[in-house]
Amino acid sequence: MPERDNLLALDKETLVDLLEDAAKNWLAHDGLWFQAVEKEFGMEAALKMDQRAWKIFTQLEAKRIMRRLNLQPGGGIDALDQALRYRLYARINEQEIYRSAPDVLRFEMKECRVQVARERKGLPDFPCKSVGMVEYAFFAHTIDPRIKTEVIFCPPDIRPEGCYCTWQFSLLADPIAPEDVLPDGSIYG
Repeated sequence: MPERDNLLALDKETLVDLLEDAAKNWLAHDGLWFQAVEKEFGMEAALKMDQRAWKIFTQLEAKRIMRRLNLQPGGGIDALDQALRYRLYARINEQEIYRSAPDVLRFEMKECRVQVARERKGLPDFPCKSVGMVEYAFFAHTIDPRIKTEVIFCPPDIRPEGCYCTWQFSLLADPIAPEDVLPDGSIYG
């Protein structure tokens, strides 16, 4: 397979640049897809479709990361901590991940490429909270079904300067049933 051989011949810096370009291209496609649906059907429909897509994508991404890093299912907060660092957009967004307690992990998006681009264009924050709830909750649940996901804040919420969203993951004693992954009041349908 010559394409793979060509990649293997590249130096580390070029491979990292290629990975970053792939992440940017993926994110650009995601945004263009969303804008097309929004233009055709409106914001509410676009958010609903985005939630459906993220529910599936985020589980696939988690499984691939687990396989690549040899993370076993049910690895708890340690596995989630590691997996979050290998998500595709981790290459292009500034994020901070830390423990606020032994079984509690916090994830902060310090710089979000999507939101920064909107700011540059003079647009308000993208209201990504409902989509993010699906994304993070199903990602964490795939890593370990005992992990409960909570949003601390995410647009359209008011946020502090220097952080776009914050999520908290807590390890529970018992697994969460798939139908209960999202908290009551979620707009996911």
